[in-house]
Amino acid sequence: MVSINTSVGGAPPPVDTPPPRPRAVAAGRGLLLPVLLLSAALLGSVVLAIGLGSAVVPPADTARYLWAALTGGPIPADELTRYQIVWQVRTPRVLLAATVGAGLSVVGVAVQALVRNALADPFVLGVSSGASVGAVSVTVFGAFSSLGIYALSAGAFAGALAAAVLVHTAARSRAGLTPLRLVLTGIALAHGFQAVMSVLVYLVPDGEATHTVLFWTFGGFGAATWGSLPVVAAIVLLGTLALHRFARPLDAMALGDETAASLGVDGAAVRRALFALTALMTGAMVAVSGAIGFVGLVIPHLVRILVGATHARVLVLAPLVGAVFVVWADLVARTLAAPRELPIGVVTALVGVPVFVALMRRRGYLFGGR
Repeated sequence: MVSINTSVGGAPPPVDTPPPRPRAVAAGRGLLLPVLLLSAALLGSVVLAIGLGSAVVPPADTARYLWAALTGGPIPADELTRYQIVWQVRTPRVLLAATVGAGLSVVGVAVQALVRNALADPFVLGVSSGASVGAVSVTVFGAFSSLGIYALSAGAFAGALAAAVLVHTAARSRAGLTPLRLVLTGIALAHGFQAVMSVLVYLVPDGEATHTVLFWTFGGFGAATWGSLPVVAAIVLLGTLALHRFARPLDAMALGDETAASLGVDGAAVRRALFALTALMTGAMVAVSGAIGFVGLVIPHLVRILVGATHARVLVLAPLVGAVFVVWADLVARTLAAPRELPIGVVTALVGVPVFVALMRRRGYLFGGR
């Protein structure tokens, strides 16, 4: 490119400046090392979590069994029992924990920007309460019984989607889906779903129904199977990739709809798309793990402290941090009181509450506002 000197008085011609770096490149600069470190931590956590339990399998043997399962390699007859524990029981559970941890974290990031509320999490819109009603209905009325072992997950997923539709319908107004109406409607309907669930359990005093309620209230991965993992993993992966495309609109919407409009972002359209996407992802995760609290609330704030509030960066690291956290939380849940298993929601709350209090007392972090 050639510059033409049109200045007066013989002033030197302007110097050409290089074009600005794309937002994606600028946002991604400096993330390579954290991504590599977190990916290595996640891989190591998965291998360790698979090997640890009531029957401890050394990491080298765990890796050998996993390699044999993936490549079809031989397993000595005297090691067949340990191999089945590793591959059939623990591996789908640990992978599901990593998947749900990643999904809850990335959905938490999106929901906090969607409703412009630092206290929001994936369950603030009532999806988890709707899933609980669906799961209890399967236990009490036998709905979806033709699906066999997948009946509970199917009922929970149907309940979650029904709750999302109700929240969307009730929250809509002439102004569209405003953040305040979404939060208030979600919280109100969540209490309504919990009341329905309590009535079902009260009128049909069944031990299995009570156990189902407790499971969906606190969450757990005890029912993880290879059959349930691919569907939720695909939904979480595709949903996470889709949320990355909303990084710039999320930055704008976090500043308010007026600012977003001045930047060319249609807040109403983006909010509708994000609501549908986050509801679908949350419903899929709750259907296989129940409602695991504090992950989608705390992890986004921790990541913002590390890399700033730019969503192009937060959406990259939050899934990795969340996956590592939930893998270890699940390990604690199934080993701390062995042979009994703690609800994983108890573990995440015991960790999340002190962390959240520490964040509130931390100077310089404003939780998205003053």
